[in-house]
Amino acid sequence: MAGGISAGQVADRLTGDTALPGQEGSETEQRIARSYGVAADVSVIPVLTAPEGATIDRAAVTAVADQIRRVPGSLVLDYGGTGDRAFLTGDGRSTFLLVYGGSGPDDPVAQAVAGGAGRSAADQVGYRLQLTGDSLLSEGNAAAAEEPSVLSETLIGAAGALVVLLFVFASFLALVPLLIAAVAILSTFLVVLVLTTFADVSFMVQFLVALIGLGVAIDYSLLVVTRWREERSRGAANSEAVVIAVGTAGRAVFASGVTVAISLAALVVLPVPAVRSMGYGGMLIPLVSTLVVLTLLPAVLSLAGPRVDWPRIRTETRASRGWSAWARAVIRHRWVAATVALAALTVAVVPVFGMQIGQPGADSLATKGAAHEALTALRDGGVGSGVLTPMVVLVRPGGDPKSIVDAAEQVPGVRAAVAAPAAPDGHTEVVVLPERETKNNTSIAVVTAVRDATKSLPGYVGVAGVGAIVLDWQNAVYDNFWYVLVVIALVTFVLLVRSFRSILLPLKAVLLNLFSVAAVFGLTTWFWQDGNGSEALFGVPATGAMTFWVPVVIFAFLFGLSMDYEVFILHRMREEYDRTGSTSVAVKEGLGRTGRLVTSAALILFFAFAALASTPQTDVKVLATALGAGILLDATIVRALLVPALVSLFGRWNWWLPAPVARLLRVEPSPVRVVGVTKGREPVGVG
Repeated sequence: MAGGISAGQVADRLTGDTALPGQEGSETEQRIARSYGVAADVSVIPVLTAPEGATIDRAAVTAVADQIRRVPGSLVLDYGGTGDRAFLTGDGRSTFLLVYGGSGPDDPVAQAVAGGAGRSAADQVGYRLQLTGDSLLSEGNAAAAEEPSVLSETLIGAAGALVVLLFVFASFLALVPLLIAAVAILSTFLVVLVLTTFADVSFMVQFLVALIGLGVAIDYSLLVVTRWREERSRGAANSEAVVIAVGTAGRAVFASGVTVAISLAALVVLPVPAVRSMGYGGMLIPLVSTLVVLTLLPAVLSLAGPRVDWPRIRTETRASRGWSAWARAVIRHRWVAATVALAALTVAVVPVFGMQIGQPGADSLATKGAAHEALTALRDGGVGSGVLTPMVVLVRPGGDPKSIVDAAEQVPGVRAAVAAPAAPDGHTEVVVLPERETKNNTSIAVVTAVRDATKSLPGYVGVAGVGAIVLDWQNAVYDNFWYVLVVIALVTFVLLVRSFRSILLPLKAVLLNLFSVAAVFGLTTWFWQDGNGSEALFGVPATGAMTFWVPVVIFAFLFGLSMDYEVFILHRMREEYDRTGSTSVAVKEGLGRTGRLVTSAALILFFAFAALASTPQTDVKVLATALGAGILLDATIVRALLVPALVSLFGRWNWWLPAPVARLLRVEPSPVRVVGVTKGREPVGVG
């Protein structure tokens, strides 16, 4: 009950801030907010168009702008106030105004402009009023549609999961993992609610907790319940089957949950409060799910497991025939399997070298709607889309705004620069309009050029705006992210060495995970950034860039979630090898017992991400499709083909853990076993 109440309260306490404390762009934005009481990014851009055959009258524009200025908390720059013809289209029939206020489409200034303050003033002078701007365009093509709620998306994901679970268990036992997932999700929301009392938490956390929590909790439950069913099929009493399942599959769940949580530490250590909150929320998902699976699930199985396992159409008496046959084929043709899988991943990785970091361009945010039409009208009149991303150079009291205006206008790629009226505390904004949007690596050179041209002039404080934030992210996050990646990989490696009692298996697992994540980035770049299929499937043209926060979130979640399947498969292979001493048997039995499980778990997570992709925001679609594609790629090419092929090739060296390392990690050592040759099955000494 407490979890259900907290889930309803969390949404109202989340934020969308992505500031970077200590970086010039973010610090300048905060100073602008203190001085002017407005955001550094344009709130809304009204476009005024004169009647057919007439041109824009400066006095009429001034009348409209003055009406908007009466809105509390607004700042307006326009042709009427500045006299700068850069605010006019080439034919002189249209003009745009830069209105600063809050942020997002719910900003009261933007709402007032769209309502009486803007439209009534435009009607009085006989001009047509249209509105555009990044916040309006970011609503996408579905701006008029009702955005799916977290609850509805979760129910869609749960429905897909139920179909998979019914196929796996063919009994009412399919409802048990859903029950565990519901408890885990609501418990996580309860902890997140506590987190919001002393830290800002990103709005994305609610989607991550609900949908990724659904998939993770079901996956973990699926592993334990399947093993419990297997032991009961072998004749164990119910209580004994529960103990064995928790001691074997539960150990894999614990190792997996800790590994996923550690991978999300990559988000926690970044100097971005919003992304850090995603890391905290993300870490809670596997940890809470693990806790619920290892406590509540055994109790449910002990009390009601045999009664809900009805009708028992499918049993777990033997490994899957299909997956066992597949494993034998991979063992027999291990070189071919490994080569094909590595080649496929390599091809997928190639586009990643062209990945751009920034924000999606205007054309990918909306291809129809009023905001798109207003921007098109400006473009047709010779005004570039750079009006969506103006830079703001803040000048301290006693500085020289005019010298900064003159210097900025000399920078190639700048359309115009105008000084705003001074703020009450004496600071002055100089707004610089680039010709093109400054949203990614290829277009922010003009931001650097403006910064270089003005930073030595009297009164310079800093440059703010979208382009400046992209530069902040490059400096604070991406230039140093490889340090975080190395630390996460090393910690994961140590944990897996202890779990698998092996040196080679964890090394292979970490390297393959990094390789598969790179492949997902390549596919995402090819699909979304380059636009190869995004418009056909989602109606979204090429984005031109990956939103700066998306790649780090994809890496953290995908690295951990992909490792789930590695742990599931290799943990069972290790168990079978300890039992038989044969690598071939370990591969065949391990994949035969976990192949259907991993495939089902991947499908469940895929349905959850498919539900998340139904949201109209392009950024969220990119995140959801990348995670969904990564899960499927990992469960098929990597875990079903490459992993068994490599384990078969490495033979007895898979299981080697020298005594000194084992003593250090406080586990049992695993010396290399020397065995004979089985022709046509295993190489010499595969063990």
